[in-house]
Amino acid sequence: MHLCMAGGPSHLESFDPKPQLDALNGKEFPASFTAGQQLAQLQGAKLIARGSFTKFKRYGQSGIEISDLFPHIGSIADDICVVRSMVTEQINHDPAHAFMNSGSILKGRPSMGSWLLYGLGAESQNLPGYVVMISRGSDPDQPVSARQWSAGFLPSKFQGVQFQSKGSAVHYVGSPDGVCQSTQRQVIDEIRRLNGMLAEDRFDPEIETRMSQYEMAFRMQTSVPDLTDMRDEPKHILDMYGVKTPGDGSFASNCLLARRMLERGVRFVQLYHRGWDHHGEIVAKMTESAKRTDQASAALVKDLKQRGLLEDTLVIWGGEFGRTPMGQGSGRDHHIKGFSLWMAGAGIKPGIVHGATDELGYASVQDIVHVRDLHATLLQQFGIDHARFTHKFQGLDLKLTGVEEAKVVKAILA
Repeated sequence: MHLCMAGGPSHLESFDPKPQLDALNGKEFPASFTAGQQLAQLQGAKLIARGSFTKFKRYGQSGIEISDLFPHIGSIADDICVVRSMVTEQINHDPAHAFMNSGSILKGRPSMGSWLLYGLGAESQNLPGYVVMISRGSDPDQPVSARQWSAGFLPSKFQGVQFQSKGSAVHYVGSPDGVCQSTQRQVIDEIRRLNGMLAEDRFDPEIETRMSQYEMAFRMQTSVPDLTDMRDEPKHILDMYGVKTPGDGSFASNCLLARRMLERGVRFVQLYHRGWDHHGEIVAKMTESAKRTDQASAALVKDLKQRGLLEDTLVIWGGEFGRTPMGQGSGRDHHIKGFSLWMAGAGIKPGIVHGATDELGYASVQDIVHVRDLHATLLQQFGIDHARFTHKFQGLDLKLTGVEEAKVVKAILA
């Protein structure tokens, strides 16, 4: 489960308290931190420190400090691992999403969901192995392109399938008027026979993909309506997630639907919530984004745990980068040298904080975790050696973690 907070939530108002930055609020930011460093829209501007507008509180027996914007995530502090020392390489949204998803900004590279599906295979024959859903706040915010869940050079049957958050999850999933299932079955069987003849004539993985996708689409006519019909969910579960109307397009509804997908064998679910690009009005806008996502994020972990699913389900919560400790008007700029995310389940050590940024929250300085390290750790927890997990493309043995050194973050493993 990848809960992707699209736009880059500020670590300074979420999981990384910085009292010294708060004390410096409104004063010139020390040049020693930023000299020669890459900034986004603040490049060349006078840099003024901006303290956090939130307060932090210690939660659980672990005492992890979490912002008062996220009280529900605070309630699961003893179940999560907060990584405060993330770094990435891309300072703008689309390439940063691509890097977080695929370890590369080059188009045509597989996403981590596609790699995982390719390595482990699908568990369900009736639903896609990799599903993506998108919710949003009151502002349009940054778009999320479909290349973020592309299978790249892997066979396209491993790409993510986007479900609609509102209304019918899959367009045209029902049979057309006047067409019965037996007639459709005959059509699909004939298409399969013709594709089989083509497959005997030439080697092309996409032929097999077309055959399997026709079958999948046929079975989804039954499985998708059953998946999205939440009338069997008890009221206390709906209340726990904060779902007012199932299928209303909210992040809360998507989280509950994601849990139902996991129960039915969907291998990888990615939920994007657009609404975290806070260059201005961060006080109002981040408060809104947190309110839309906090309760359901925590509820998902609690629900998985009470159903015995958390032990083999990895949950990752975070954005593509963080925000600057320097102000940008009434907000913060993009930042790549230090940000936070949290993980839970699948053998991740619970109730701990890993790594740290400097005293002003500018750069990761302790137990630094690169995005490639995150990928290596994800694969490790599902029994895959990232260094040996390759696919030959254009004469090269390519892998999710790329050609540069990546390491499994062993300190966060239980």
